[in-house]
Amino acid sequence: MAMNIKRPNGTEDVLPKDVYKWNTIEKIARDTAESFGFSEIRIPTFENTELFLRSVGETTDVVQKEMYTVKAKETEFTLRPEGTAGTIRAMLQNGLLNEALPQKVFYMLSCFRHERPQAGRLREFHQFGVEMAGSPAPSADAEVILLAKTLLDRLGLKNIELHVNSIGCPECRAKYHKALREYFEPHKEELCDTCKERLVKNPMRLLDCKSPICKEIGKDAPVILDYLCDECKDHFEQFKSYLAKLGVDFIVDPKIVRGLDYYTKTVFEFITTEIGAQGTVCAGGRYDGLIEQLGGQHIPALGFGMGFERLLLVMDKQGCEYLTPKKCDIYFATMGDAALEKAMELVKGLREFGYRAEYDLMGRGVKAQMKYANKIGAVYTMVIGDNELNDGKARLKEMESGEEKEMLLNEKFTANFENEYFNKILDVIDDENQSMFAFTGEDK
Repeated sequence: MAMNIKRPNGTEDVLPKDVYKWNTIEKIARDTAESFGFSEIRIPTFENTELFLRSVGETTDVVQKEMYTVKAKETEFTLRPEGTAGTIRAMLQNGLLNEALPQKVFYMLSCFRHERPQAGRLREFHQFGVEMAGSPAPSADAEVILLAKTLLDRLGLKNIELHVNSIGCPECRAKYHKALREYFEPHKEELCDTCKERLVKNPMRLLDCKSPICKEIGKDAPVILDYLCDECKDHFEQFKSYLAKLGVDFIVDPKIVRGLDYYTKTVFEFITTEIGAQGTVCAGGRYDGLIEQLGGQHIPALGFGMGFERLLLVMDKQGCEYLTPKKCDIYFATMGDAALEKAMELVKGLREFGYRAEYDLMGRGVKAQMKYANKIGAVYTMVIGDNELNDGKARLKEMESGEEKEMLLNEKFTANFENEYFNKILDVIDDENQSMFAFTGEDK
């Protein structure tokens, strides 16, 4: 009996025809982060569960409802629900925080949360993120936000608003928690079960509840900005002045508290209204106590995460430009075994120079081979048979224009092809005055 096995609910396949969109985000994200002095880090897909209990927070939705946790003999592991905790663990364990500060790293990884799948919210999702450890200065906050904005701008996104807030330090947050409890206590019986527990353990999390009833109750709740201590207030004011100097527009939004417990002081979100309810494309902030919480010294840190799936939703909706998908540079149609062997020899040389070169592997006739070459978007084709082998030359056909040029089938073939290819590309650039996505030798 045939098995009908499908991918798990809340996951997606990225097919070859779409992967160029992901490659665009990955390339521009990597280039942007490196231009800001960040280096790539790679961490395990799963961690000891305790890491997320201590960092993300036991009262968060992530820990209470969404983590994928498995027991292997005596050990309990959890698939990472976000990138910060594992990255900070890696920085601590490998001694990066003993080196010159600030330490600046970026990552691209998959995360896992068990929640109701919908557009822009999957059970396996992908993130680009950065973490900076070592600087307590508000200029570091502005720098990290500038990195995020620069990336969004380079991707071509429009109508994205930056919302910022300060959620203070433990000292001023204690006063704010007291005020929130006093505000919500009279409405305790109306709150959802989760928020009843939050009221005791972490009342700020009530402001992040998605329940319409809890949202309505909380709309006139006290605002954290009214409870900031002098240090947090000064930090926030200076941070805002740096954003203004950098020409970064922002909206102060006291409702932003972020969904994870490790945040302190600055928090921010880049928001769009163009993809429905899941409008946050980038979020982050400062977490000055997290490293100490995980067993390190008191080292301030901050960062952000940016979801690939949501970026793609917005980019598609706004008609943003992607890097051109890589096509077959040249396809050899062959007639007979001797021609096939010659094509294999020529293809090998071309590939060593970075060209995408192909030849027939199906034993098709020439007509079918040319049809296939057209389907895969080959830029050039060349037919090789006994006559071409005897003459030591064949005709190179540029598929779009139909123009043909005779080329020798000798040891200089690759160099001659390269001259033809680059002349064609230079003509295209001259004719169209292409944008940042124009062909470069690096992208060949």
